[in-house]
Amino acid sequence: MTDKSREIEENGYTIIDDILNNSEIKEIISLIEKADKENDTFRKTNELFAIRQFLKGIPGIKSLLFNNNTKSVIQETFGSEYFIVKSIYFDKPGLSNWFVSYHQDLTISVDRKNNIPGFGPWTVKQNQFAVQPPQEILESNFTIRFHLDDTNENNGALRVIPGSHKRGVIRSETINLKTQMENICCIKAGGAMIMKPLLMHASSRSTNNHGRRVIHLEFSKTELPEPLIWSEKISIN
Repeated sequence: MTDKSREIEENGYTIIDDILNNSEIKEIISLIEKADKENDTFRKTNELFAIRQFLKGIPGIKSLLFNNNTKSVIQETFGSEYFIVKSIYFDKPGLSNWFVSYHQDLTISVDRKNNIPGFGPWTVKQNQFAVQPPQEILESNFTIRFHLDDTNENNGALRVIPGSHKRGVIRSETINLKTQMENICCIKAGGAMIMKPLLMHASSRSTNNHGRRVIHLEFSKTELPEPLIWSEKISIN
């Protein structure tokens, strides 16, 4: 087991510096800026620019993200069984004042609704079906967040409760920050955060007028029971 694997197992997350170089960051940003903003998976307001099914919507982006560094980290930390099941781009502008309270990532994205025992409740957002799967699926999944900007406590860095992923599904109202340790995940541009879906995490308002652009990729090694199908299943290679 690697040091990063131990950190993820114990704390529910780890941070890796310099997974993308400056040239790769610039090319990624250029591809995003050139993308067709009228696509149905794009959402743009004064306070948020988000792209769902990001890898499908931005041709050429995958090879930049999955460089030798990324592939090596995934192989050494999780092995070769995993595939991508969700990709989202978040751009939180510098003047944005929205925040996200403490929560866990409890849903997966599938192509349509099917009533399968153990899966539910269901939600729909921008024509995307999401469902809460059995807990063992969430426990085996992981997420990588690639940072395109320096991120700290002043522009929406994630706040996390280390080890909370070990407690199963938690009601957010049970979180007492007076008695539980909270870490702020400051990450330089080009760095990445790997986290477990059941890790309790939150994001504060921006206060320094600096934007925060993040590419959020979720991974699984689970084949869903028929007729459920991942809405976005993509090989790492």
